[in-house]
Amino acid sequence: MQGLDRNSILGILIIGIIMFAWLYYQTPSKDEVEMQKRYQDSLALLESQKPIQDTVAPIPDTTSKKLPDTLTVTEKDSSLNATLTQRYGDFATAAKGEAKTYTIENDFFVALISSKGGRIISVRLKDYTTYNKKPLYLFGPDSSAFGLDLITDKTQFNTDELYFEAEGGSFHVKGEKQESISFHLKAGNGRSISYLYKLKGNDHMMDCNIRMVGMDNVIPKNQSLLDLKWSMNSFSLEKTVKNQRDASTTYFKYPEEDADYLTETTDDSLVMVAPVQWVAFKQQFFSSVLIPAVPFDKQGAFISSYKGRRDSTINIYSAILPVTYNHKADETFKMRFYFGPNHYQTLKSYDIGIQDIIPLGWSLFGYVNKWLVIPIFGFFDSFDWNYGIIILLLTIIIKIILFPIAYKTYMSSAKMRVLRPELDEINKKFEGKSPMEKQQAQMSLYKKAGVSPLAGCIPVLLQIPILFALVRFFPASIELRGQGFLWADDLSTFDSVYNFGFDVPLYGDHVSLFAILMTASTLLYTYSNSQLMAQNQQLPGMKYMIYIMPVMFLPFMNNFSAGLSYYYFLANMISFAQTWGMRFFIDEKKLHAQIEEHKKKPVKVSKWQKRLEEMQRSRQQQSKRK
Repeated sequence: MQGLDRNSILGILIIGIIMFAWLYYQTPSKDEVEMQKRYQDSLALLESQKPIQDTVAPIPDTTSKKLPDTLTVTEKDSSLNATLTQRYGDFATAAKGEAKTYTIENDFFVALISSKGGRIISVRLKDYTTYNKKPLYLFGPDSSAFGLDLITDKTQFNTDELYFEAEGGSFHVKGEKQESISFHLKAGNGRSISYLYKLKGNDHMMDCNIRMVGMDNVIPKNQSLLDLKWSMNSFSLEKTVKNQRDASTTYFKYPEEDADYLTETTDDSLVMVAPVQWVAFKQQFFSSVLIPAVPFDKQGAFISSYKGRRDSTINIYSAILPVTYNHKADETFKMRFYFGPNHYQTLKSYDIGIQDIIPLGWSLFGYVNKWLVIPIFGFFDSFDWNYGIIILLLTIIIKIILFPIAYKTYMSSAKMRVLRPELDEINKKFEGKSPMEKQQAQMSLYKKAGVSPLAGCIPVLLQIPILFALVRFFPASIELRGQGFLWADDLSTFDSVYNFGFDVPLYGDHVSLFAILMTASTLLYTYSNSQLMAQNQQLPGMKYMIYIMPVMFLPFMNNFSAGLSYYYFLANMISFAQTWGMRFFIDEKKLHAQIEEHKKKPVKVSKWQKRLEEMQRSRQQQSKRK
């Protein structure tokens, strides 16, 4: 095919590698495929679950009966007491009462605890608001449940149904101080189940200890596990419902393994296959995490994550977490709750791996974020500058780090331009002859000149990890949440300078100016590079393909983080300036003289090159015989 030379093939190869890398990055890993297989094994258990609702309903009292209207008050009370005794046994007196709420507050959040169930019924984060500037609640009274299943010789119920007696009152603790409040579920004869909550003033963690006194004679001896049931619905807190749902799911961690998670974009569930070190109900930028001091048992452990059916509900989480019970007269199971932002350094400070709930990318891409991007970003963030300026400085630092790669890429291109006349002569000389002979002549010229045609490809490939790392970093960075710059009111999501009022297929219902600027700068940079290439020798289709690809990415970027589009716009413009700067500072005549001087030196042939040449000569001889 006319125009099909080595440079054209290399150009196609580079684009192919980039596209393959992108597709590979988007394709689930072996571990993810295996995890999805395990999910399928839990579908049978899903069938036995209650229908998904957008609110967590109170546990129904299936044993209560409607009493005849003809009964006297005394008879009604007697009948009700008998029913409650049948239902709750020794805890029947705790089945009646009044739900009272207690407020515990520190520097970071406000939690409400109800005497019914003795559980946390809502948490509001003090340092954050919703996208609409309203108070930010992780969950509310009618959107959560937390209780311990109790099975005795005669009854089975959940502590969420009963009324606890509070010891202590509401408090607001600050700084290093710590205060506590406890709730007791009493059964007489000194038997009780208690929830003890401890809170420091400067911590996102809250202690939650479950103490069981005298229950060893109530719970059957053959029962060594008690199911702790925890469920929660998350509200809409951000700009778009879709982005929140795509980033919300249940995370968990097995001992000696990295954190794992359920599928983010669809309903999913999983039966645990190992003890559980912690479970996290992750939202886009915030999480509620339950961390036991002793891992939850795997037998009967189950987690799920369902997508809400209304815009007001983003995700529906649930977990069954078995607690080991050793039948001691006085036994305590210690846990902690984390209520707070998905901030990498904050989560990492607890040293239990919960920072892995932030999707920074797997393998090499995650390391680039952890070791390069986050430290640089965090350093500039400490100066309390506008995040638009911080992204600019981050871009400059990364471009400085990558400058040696950019320089090598440009030098390779310059050397190929210098050799272009000689390559054209080889093409004319071997026109109509064996392509292998022409290839050998070109390789011989490259060796004599000390030029590698792959020298410009490898530096480009080395930049791919940073490219994909930043694709993960910006949408997951809580630092950008709610931070405006220029016309963008929130750099963590898309900017919009015009709303259509209807949805355009693949593109969206708005126009992102940062995405358009990024696309335009990519086209400009691509055009400038094509002008610097040696006589622009490309396949006819390739000449247009390099311009079509940036346009094809525009719909994707239109709905992505404005911070990412802004970064790539800056990166493209800096790259453009670097390229044209090097063009004026590098003397191609002097470079040509250096190449000519190099040709005079004896060519060193490696063993691999010798084998390659022998193979080529052998193929030529075979083709001549034919």
